[in-house]
Amino acid sequence: MGDRRRPAGPKAPPIDKDVTGKELDKGTLAELRTLEAKNAERVAQHLVMAGRYLDEDPRRAFEHASAAAQSGGRVSLVREAVGVAAYAAGEYAAALRELRTFRRISGSNIHLPLMADSERGLGRPEKALELARSEEASSLDTSGKVEMAIVAAGALGDLERFDEALAALEVPQLDLTKGFSFSPRLFRAYGEALTNVGREGEADTWFAQAVVAERALGIADDEDDVEFYDVEEDLEDEETSLDGGYADDDVDRGARTDADDDEASRAGTESDDETPSSADDAETGSTAVDPSAPEAEAPVVSEAREGADDAGRNDADGASADRDDADQDRADREDAGQ
Repeated sequence: MGDRRRPAGPKAPPIDKDVTGKELDKGTLAELRTLEAKNAERVAQHLVMAGRYLDEDPRRAFEHASAAAQSGGRVSLVREAVGVAAYAAGEYAAALRELRTFRRISGSNIHLPLMADSERGLGRPEKALELARSEEASSLDTSGKVEMAIVAAGALGDLERFDEALAALEVPQLDLTKGFSFSPRLFRAYGEALTNVGREGEADTWFAQAVVAERALGIADDEDDVEFYDVEEDLEDEETSLDGGYADDDVDRGARTDADDDEASRAGTESDDETPSSADDAETGSTAVDPSAPEAEAPVVSEAREGADDAGRNDADGASADRDDADQDRADREDAGQ
């Protein structure tokens, strides 16, 4: 009789010597306790490695997250890690599959923007728009809704519906005087949409203000010669005033800023506006959440997770989700063959 043992998976990538797995937050470690102790330690180490290399080497991060899934695939946060790392590495089919599984196990819609953008990456902008317009998308927090608007605009652009793409980005948070963690991406997306409809002059203002927003938020990578407002502290997850940081004072200051409110904005009198929540666990790819940005950075592996008491149901939910994934994959292949 032949050897019926299950074939070994791909060889796991090496763990850096300084990584113990205990670097993860308490909530994540609690969820991993559903695994056998030695196995949980190894999974934790691979998750730490995935987070460490997500920005600088997404492919390596994906390999580590996949290694974690070989032993901990029934744990929702492990599937989340694989999905986010796959997205960062441009593996959109894997990202979509893993994020669907995470969603089914956890019940969370937080990664809908990444799922929609993965549909775009697979050449299916119509499906991206379906997700963007879904009932589930309406449950996203402010940051998530903005990220989804960016994805929807990209999908509309793919379909050459440029006027609709521009309109999709005209959300309340599109304001040259305010900076949120998502503002640099929103400003650049709006600049691109303006360019696509022939409004290059206005687009330049938004591109320049994206740099202003990055600097005000403390996330700029360069030293462009753009005047900016020196905020007193990094308010990455809150509203930050960008007043005084316009690259071109002669240009109208934003789709959401009335001339009558200009002086009041300069005085900082809009500080009582609603502060959107951050999408820190999203993570960033083709147009949606940039895994290297505040929304997706620490992502996956270091986000504090409450409610770990429900972790014991991961096994059953994970098995069901895997079956659902197989059905969905077949449907996707049928769609692609039409």
